[in-house]
Amino acid sequence: MELLELKAKMRENTGKGYARTLRQQGRVPAVFYGPDTETISLSVSAHDLELLLKKSDSRQQLVNLSLDEGGTTRSAMIKELQTQPVSDSLLHVDFFEVAMDRKIRVRVPVVVTGNSVGIEMGGLLQIVRREIEVLSLPLEVPESIELDITDLDVGDSIHVDEIPLEGDVEIPADVNFTVLTILSPKMEAEPEEEEEELEEGEEGADDEAAADEEEGGSEE
Repeated sequence: MELLELKAKMRENTGKGYARTLRQQGRVPAVFYGPDTETISLSVSAHDLELLLKKSDSRQQLVNLSLDEGGTTRSAMIKELQTQPVSDSLLHVDFFEVAMDRKIRVRVPVVVTGNSVGIEMGGLLQIVRREIEVLSLPLEVPESIELDITDLDVGDSIHVDEIPLEGDVEIPADVNFTVLTILSPKMEAEPEEEEEELEEGEEGADDEAAADEEEGGSEE
């Protein structure tokens, strides 16, 4: 995963009104924190953050956060990104500090490649897990997990233990769960399995009021 640059400004004020004013100025209220770091209130350019997010398929992007103009930089991952449900405008972002020499848990999207033999015979592709949790050093996190289904026939599946991994990347799975399968055309695909949200990467508030409430409550 590429380490992207993002500038941030320190902020002393908190609360609903101040957060709303920041957004009107084209900035997004933010916080930076970590296991050994006190919470720091920040703001980032909405435009810069949108450009950064477009460079990655995952919102758990790794960033080199530049704090003001003092030259201080901190490595962090976007842990939570709150957006307005209707307009999808950015409301608030949480940055979680990471150590570049310590492994982190991140959800990585599953990407299917190839033209399955089973699908050509009328089978149906069912993707059970669209994201898989991996354990890796920050700079070695894969952008995606590619699964080639070319040789899969009707009834065939790919389980997590069959996924090829490169480098020092692990999949901390307790069970050998099914990632995808080719169903018979006579069978109906079951609903995709729901998964718990990863700590690094949960997405956000139901509406802007929820983000304002967080600004006004937890930080004041």
